[in-house]
Amino acid sequence: MQNQKHLFDLSENITYLNGAYMAPQLKSVTKAGLESVARKGQPNTILPDDFFTDKEILKQRFATLIHAPDYRNVVSIPSVSYGIANAANNVPIQKGDEILLVDEQFPSNVYIWQEVAKKKEATIKIIKPPQTFENRGPKWNQNILAAITQKTAVIALAQVHWADGTLFDLKTIREKATQSNAMLVIDGTQSVGAFPFSIQEIEPDVLICGGYKWLLGPYSIGMAYYSDAFNNGTPIEHNWMNRYNSQDFTGLTKYEDRYHEKAARYAVGEASNFVLTPMMIKAIDQLIQWQPKNIQDYCTKISAHAVNELRDLGCFIENDLHRAHHLLGVYFPEHLDVDKLKTKLKQENIIVSFRGNAMRISPNVYNSEADFDQLLKCFKSIL
Repeated sequence: MQNQKHLFDLSENITYLNGAYMAPQLKSVTKAGLESVARKGQPNTILPDDFFTDKEILKQRFATLIHAPDYRNVVSIPSVSYGIANAANNVPIQKGDEILLVDEQFPSNVYIWQEVAKKKEATIKIIKPPQTFENRGPKWNQNILAAITQKTAVIALAQVHWADGTLFDLKTIREKATQSNAMLVIDGTQSVGAFPFSIQEIEPDVLICGGYKWLLGPYSIGMAYYSDAFNNGTPIEHNWMNRYNSQDFTGLTKYEDRYHEKAARYAVGEASNFVLTPMMIKAIDQLIQWQPKNIQDYCTKISAHAVNELRDLGCFIENDLHRAHHLLGVYFPEHLDVDKLKTKLKQENIIVSFRGNAMRISPNVYNSEADFDQLLKCFKSIL
């Protein structure tokens, strides 16, 4: 894998290490969007079949990316909260059941579970990391496994923690969840596209992904996978396109109780989205060509020296085996002046994020080792 910055619309005078906030846009994706916007100026060119063709292609592309055996388990969604809500409203939860979440999880995968817990008289159990940094990642995973009991109805978490990149062992968590008849709902927004994910290997009940981060797509579109356990569920909205025979525009007032197959009932209304859908297809096509494993390996290569240097400077970064390499959290030594560091980074046009107690660095294929060298210079000038 080589540096791919030339394929993106990134300014030359910034060092952008903030893909976890929002990915820069591929030039090919921008081109697809502009062409799609212009197409609406001639609505006579948009035919009834066009309402269905591209959205089916998008489902197929995403299924390929995540190794889903059947693309009919995939739908497009407008946001993570929308996709999680469809899951939460169809997970069988009884009074006294437990819903497991990890500490400081992104709120789109928290609020709906709080609402469901209140309605069903269930309990939210928050799984915290260990209080010390020693073996933090493995211990956090052990805490999750230990919390799964016969009372657990659902475990809702990410593949990697959005604030610091801690990697959660989804395969082992899935095995323990199966023993307890618990469902596994994954927010893949901060990993899928840059970190390998296989439906066939992990077997989640639900996978939800926002599109504008590691999927390299536009804002306000995402992708969702719902296993066959959800084939007869009730969606949070009822739109005409998800119903059987909706391709027949002349018969739309012959109202249908039946839905299209499998997860189609959970697709957002106006899923055709003649602007965002072609853009998302183009982005996922590129990811399939690159392959997430190669992206992960590239990020490992360009960040390795800087990670070791930062550790030598007294920072804590999770053990390499227990974190992602496209998203990493840097916890500072006590003597570092964080405000001075933020000022220095701003002066040098180095763009990162600060989440919780960590500085979040999130590179991608448009970055290089030189970008990390620039970051190191800022640290050393402060320390």
